[in-house]
Amino acid sequence: MSPELAEVQVRPGVESDLEALTDIYNHYVLTTPITFDTAIFTSEERRPWLLSHLEDGPYRLMVADSRDSQQIHGYATSSPFRAKPAYATSVEVTVYLAPGATGRGVGTLLYEALFAALATEDVHRAYAGIAQPNAASARLHERFGFRPAGTYREVGRKFGRYWDVCWYEKEL
Repeated sequence: MSPELAEVQVRPGVESDLEALTDIYNHYVLTTPITFDTAIFTSEERRPWLLSHLEDGPYRLMVADSRDSQQIHGYATSSPFRAKPAYATSVEVTVYLAPGATGRGVGTLLYEALFAALATEDVHRAYAGIAQPNAASARLHERFGFRPAGTYREVGRKFGRYWDVCWYEKEL
């Protein structure tokens, strides 16, 4: 582990993280097709999302920050895969990193903590939708045992073009 990465801690997200987490997400809304949201959010608009991720249970929010400065480097979540009851043992997972935090192993730390937490829950499968192309995200997910399950072709339109989403799955 690099000395820089050794200074990163992963912990459950808390309400005081909301502004920084919103800023990270809004970066991706404005600059990438990684999320299909097209308008930025205020922190208050994101509050229900944050509050839906508890410190226990299948829906988690893990945050990576610096031990000394509390600067947030990114977050990982597990969320409901679909709303219908039969999907209750499946989760959708995702990682968002602050600009400048990519390629340093922060995503790996976040997923290690998230999957360790989910190991104690009644969760059978994890799914991740990756807008294409995104080789870095595909590598991260494959490193954690995800395998491609299928591709939705031209399923989302953003920035004046259509994007494919490759779905990955992992047995838990």
